[in-house]
Amino acid sequence: MEMNNEHAKEQLPFTLRRFHISEEYGFLLPNPLKELPPFYSPWMEIAHKLPSLIESHQLRSHVNKMPLLSSQYLQGHRELSLARLVLTCITMGYVWQEGEKRIAKVLPQNVAIPLGEISQALGLPPILVHTDLVLVNWKKKNPYGLLEIENLEPVISFPGGASTSGFILVSFLVERVAAPGIKAMAKAVNGILQLDNRILEEALQEMANTLRDMTRVLKKMHDYVDPSVFYSVTRIFFSGWKDNPALPEGLVYEGLCEAPLSYSGGSAAQSTTLHAFDELLGIRHHKESTAFLHSMREYMPPPHRAFIEEIQAMPPLRRHVSSSGNEGLRSAYNTCVAALSDLRTYHITMVTKYIIITAHNTTARPSKPTSLPISPHSCLEGRGTGGSGVMSFLKSVRDTTREAMLTL
Repeated sequence: MEMNNEHAKEQLPFTLRRFHISEEYGFLLPNPLKELPPFYSPWMEIAHKLPSLIESHQLRSHVNKMPLLSSQYLQGHRELSLARLVLTCITMGYVWQEGEKRIAKVLPQNVAIPLGEISQALGLPPILVHTDLVLVNWKKKNPYGLLEIENLEPVISFPGGASTSGFILVSFLVERVAAPGIKAMAKAVNGILQLDNRILEEALQEMANTLRDMTRVLKKMHDYVDPSVFYSVTRIFFSGWKDNPALPEGLVYEGLCEAPLSYSGGSAAQSTTLHAFDELLGIRHHKESTAFLHSMREYMPPPHRAFIEEIQAMPPLRRHVSSSGNEGLRSAYNTCVAALSDLRTYHITMVTKYIIITAHNTTARPSKPTSLPISPHSCLEGRGTGGSGVMSFLKSVRDTTREAMLTL
């Protein structure tokens, strides 16, 4: 025991700062930039007009005339992050401008080359991911106002108006309320390393409160996102070119590679938050689900991925709680697991409403005309934008979460 304590002292403290995680904002980028230096104005001008250019079917012609700009004048993480957001959004708009008809199979070099350079610098694949769409894509309308949805807007958006913005911003707010739970994870790790069950129990209670807050905020989707708009307009712009019958061979990045590359689209499974909860709580998913989730970690910023790996390498929390003989600690652990299970159950409810039911209603009756000719029999139907069989995957991870509960 003495050796364990000595080893624990050497490792303390486990801090968020080391992984570029904010105590106040969690995995979100605090105060992201809204504009790039003037040299990059050709990118910004197109990005700010992205929804109208896509809806008028003019985005591709504008992008084709865009100059090839070097990424070498971008300075620091914030400029790189905004440039990546801009170029990944332009990429998704370019590929999917015509919906599932006349899909662009080649991304021109004036986008592909700088996107490849910036993505390599940030350790991310050259496609829109959760980090771009949610973690760095926000600004306050009134800089002195509150961090609430009425005072927020995305830096860059897609067609779908208020519903698309609402989807991005509610996802942002879920990440925002996760921040205290991420801070509590560091506290829990230190509780284990110090063999201090009181600290660990407090941390588990704080994590459970955070998971309940995340579920509460997720419910705001109903207020801000119209299911028919999300299904018929918004969703395709988050879709990738891996396991997607619409682009079976992937996308050619002109000037980067000759052969097409395949990448998954943006997905909630790319959020580091739930991966970290799973690892800390010792939740083990089935083989197929685990393989998909682990593949999604390649779509996270390297420091966030390192945070998960560091938690993975710690002494197992679940085993410690199980063998502790401490009923209060076991109860706090189970409360936390139940709250995570409840969040996943609610996510299933949302997917049922926004994808499964809406898909059925869209095919059952004539849909309203849309400027984006997306087939109601979408190749995305029943699949997440990341490429997963969405309902079977979500139910599987919810069920394995429940199974982690300890008998009291």
